[in-house]
Amino acid sequence: MSATALKATGRRHARSMLTAMGRLTAAHRMRPGFLIAGAQRCGTTSLFRMLAEHPDVRPPLITKGIHYFDTADRFARGPEFYGGHFPLRRAGEQPATITGEASPYYLFHPLAAARIAAELPSVKVIVLLRDPIERAFSAYKQETGRGFETLPFEQALEEEPQRLDGEVQKMVADSSYQSFSHQHHAYVGRGQYAEQLERMFAAVGRPNVAVLDADQFLAPGMKQWPELMDFLELRHWNPTGPIQANSRPGPPMPQSVRDILDGQFDDSNERLPKILGYEPSWCR
Repeated sequence: MSATALKATGRRHARSMLTAMGRLTAAHRMRPGFLIAGAQRCGTTSLFRMLAEHPDVRPPLITKGIHYFDTADRFARGPEFYGGHFPLRRAGEQPATITGEASPYYLFHPLAAARIAAELPSVKVIVLLRDPIERAFSAYKQETGRGFETLPFEQALEEEPQRLDGEVQKMVADSSYQSFSHQHHAYVGRGQYAEQLERMFAAVGRPNVAVLDADQFLAPGMKQWPELMDFLELRHWNPTGPIQANSRPGPPMPQSVRDILDGQFDDSNERLPKILGYEPSWCR
C-alpha cells in the first residue's frame, strides 16, 4: 500500500473513531464560529491555515474541511456527527476562543446555505473569490490531479452543460442524492459567483458574510487582515505573511481555452459590484 493510501486509511479510521466519540460528547464540544465556504481554488486552504495559527482559534481535530453541509451521507448523520469533529471545550477557556472549518463546496452546493442557517444561525461565513477564468483552469488541474477528471480541458468545458444538466434539480428533490459532476466538473458553474452569493446572503444574512477578493486580500502586506479580525470578533493578531497552499504549478492556460471561457462569466461579473459594494479586481 502506498504512503498516500496509508494516510487516507488512517484518516478514515480516525474519522470513524471521532464520529463515535462525537455522538457521546457533542454537547461538550465547541460550535463553529466561522465557516470558510468557498470558492474552490480561491485560497481557502491558505486562509484557513493562517486563521488556525491565531492564538484564539482552535481548528477541527482531523481536517480543515468537514464537508458536512454539502455531503449527503454526512449531513444525514446529524449534528452530533458534525460536532464530534470540533475540539472539546476547556475549563476556563476565554469566551473569545473560536473554532471553524473550511469546506469550499458549501458556496456552490444548492442546499448548503439553508442547512448552515438552520444549524448555525450565528456563524460567520467567509467567502474568497478570484478571476473565474483562472479559477476554472486551476480547478481543472486539481480535479485531474485527484483522478476525478479524465477529459482534456476543452472537452470538459464543452461537456459541462450536459454533465450538470438536471443535477441541481435532483439534489433539491432528493437530499440523499450526491452529484459527482456537480461537485467535480463545474468549471464554469462554480465561477458564476453572483447567484451563489445571493443564495448565501439570503440564508444567513448579509452582515454574517465576508466576501474577500483573494488576489487583493492575500497580497503581500495583507492590508485587509484587520478587517477580517473585526468581522470574526477576534483580537488583532497578524500572521507572518500569506501562506501559499495547494498551488498547482504547470503550463499556462492555452489561449484557445481562454477564448472559450471569455464571456461566459459576463452576466455574473456585471452583477458583482452591486452585490458586493465594490468592484472585484478581475472586473477592472
